Amino acid sequence: MSITVVDPTQYETQLEQKKAYVREQFSGFDLPEIEVFESPRSHYRMRCEFRVWHEEDDLYYVMFEKGNKHERIRIDEWPMVAKPINDVMFKLLDEIRPNETLRRRLFQIDFLCTLNGELLVTLLYHRPIDEEWVAEARKLKEKFNIQIIGRSRKTKLLLDQDYVIEKLDINGREYIYKQVENSFSQPNAEVCRHMIQWSLDATQNAGGDMVELYCGNGNFTLPLAQNFGRVVATEIAKVSVHAAKYNIEANGIDNVDVVRISSEEFSQVLSGEIEKRRTKDLALDSCNFTTVLVDPPRSGLDDNTVKQVQEYQNILYISCNPDTLKENLEVITQTHKLERFAIFDQFPYTEHLECGVYLTRK
Repeated sequence: MSITVVDPTQYETQLEQKKAYVREQFSGFDLPEIEVFESPRSHYRMRCEFRVWHEEDDLYYVMFEKGNKHERIRIDEWPMVAKPINDVMFKLLDEIRPNETLRRRLFQIDFLCTLNGELLVTLLYHRPIDEEWVAEARKLKEKFNIQIIGRSRKTKLLLDQDYVIEKLDINGREYIYKQVENSFSQPNAEVCRHMIQWSLDATQNAGGDMVELYCGNGNFTLPLAQNFGRVVATEIAKVSVHAAKYNIEANGIDNVDVVRISSEEFSQVLSGEIEKRRTKDLALDSCNFTTVLVDPPRSGLDDNTVKQVQEYQNILYISCNPDTLKENLEVITQTHKLERFAIFDQFPYTEHLECGVYLTRK
């Protein structure tokens, strides 16, 4: 993460610049009106990580400009982090600073929180940690009413649990999400709600069944299930698959199956090229898959997956990289028409932007 200057007075201007850039970047396409979803102006990041710097008796957070690992910048305030993190992060250092067991060779602190105030803190060390560390860490846990994890090489010590439970209100219904430490979750919860609500609206008349690739912990999967007869979702990360299955049960949703398989392999299964034991009992032949949802990493969709998604009547594509989205759309729009185009300001005051597009077959 590079240094971000949080200046709410500049927010609207910078967001307008992002919109103008996207409009220009995608000017070669037949674009519908771009829908824009704003972020809170401050205290919006639900997860973050900070390097910790030792200087004689002092201990403080530092960050580095992108591409420069030598010139450190001391952090004494950080208005982008959500309130639960902001309220604890500096007080936490005050407790660690004089405590040799907690301080020695501590090099990083990670934070993960929820809108309802749960906070999970991970302390990372360049040394072994043991039961003595656990005893001191438990005092921190009780003082701040937080969850704490200790990590060192090949060691992960839990005091109680390695997750938080997020609760999102989506169109009047509360959804429960287990979010596990060191696995992916959306960093800006309020913008995430916008993304889910927009996706629900875009697919409300799609009908049939839906395939989802890169489902993570079920962030989109669970709310969107109401728009379809059945949803079959795939994810390769084992921790995310377990979290997704927990979330399906916790939310009482009965028309979603999650399978641990890569998007590339699942595409091959659907096209009949290969068979996989994990998909054998899903009765995929009985599904009427009208819609595919993809939320790929920054690298976008590979060529084979692009071809596979073109087989569906409707495509919902959530992108964290407009550059690879553009590359994929150059192929997808040969067969599909852009119906909706949205930008979601997940990362205010930076050049990064999330996009959402909904396409239907021509």
